Amino acid sequence: MTEAQALIYLAGALVIGLGAVGAAIGVGILGGKFLEGGARQPELIPMLRTQFFVVMGLVDAVPMIGVGIGMYILFATGA
Repeated sequence: MTEAQALIYLAGALVIGLGAVGAAIGVGILGGKFLEGGARQPELIPMLRTQFFVVMGLVDAVPMIGVGIGMYILFATGA
């Protein structure tokens, strides 16, 4: 394995791993704010729940895109 191939594998792993870590932190913060908002105004929980799941889906899309880019880096560059 050459040094260039090793760097390509490292780049792909970083794209996939850091995207997942960032999304996990984002969903954790989002869930905490959801619970905080529900505790402050319980009558808004149905509306907050809908918005929570929509935004959580958007946040979870980031690691999926990162996996796609990481796979492209790993396999399309001929590593």
